[in-house]
Amino acid sequence: MRIISGKYRGRTINPPRNLRARPTTDFAKENLFNVLTNLVDFEDLDVLDLFSGTGSISYEFASREARSVTSVEINSVHHNFIRQTARELKFDNFYPVKANVFLYLKSCAKKFDLIFSDAPYDLEGSEEVIKIIFERDLLKEDGFLIFEHSKDQNFLDHPNLWQTRSYGSVQFSFFKKV
Repeated sequence: MRIISGKYRGRTINPPRNLRARPTTDFAKENLFNVLTNLVDFEDLDVLDLFSGTGSISYEFASREARSVTSVEINSVHHNFIRQTARELKFDNFYPVKANVFLYLKSCAKKFDLIFSDAPYDLEGSEEVIKIIFERDLLKEDGFLIFEHSKDQNFLDHPNLWQTRSYGSVQFSFFKKV
């Protein structure tokens, strides 16, 4: 796993073997961030990364010097790895949180410019994240949610769907306030 761009471009991150996460592929991540480069000014972003896993997406935003990156992961081993890696990279804009994503969202008082969610593809009810984010109004004005999912999920009928991107087996659905 590597950081694609920004301050730590090219830096390799080696998660321990006991991490069970499925990180977003480098191919999908690189294409996603190419799209984001045309949509946002990274330094102005408050980012929330849900189901952070290895922290790969969080590191990309932090490396691009986002204003803040909050990384939420419930698994202790994963959370500790994310926290340790952020400390080693000396990110001062990085806030790892060990929490259940659904409970975190229900009690979150902060609004974000960009929320990224990469729940395990087999997690039943993962799409509830979308509902909670819009019900709780957790996006700032002009903010958006990126929901990573398998080809088995389809959000074409969702009123907040803005666009969908497909990179191999990885799908990104972008949602905005209406």
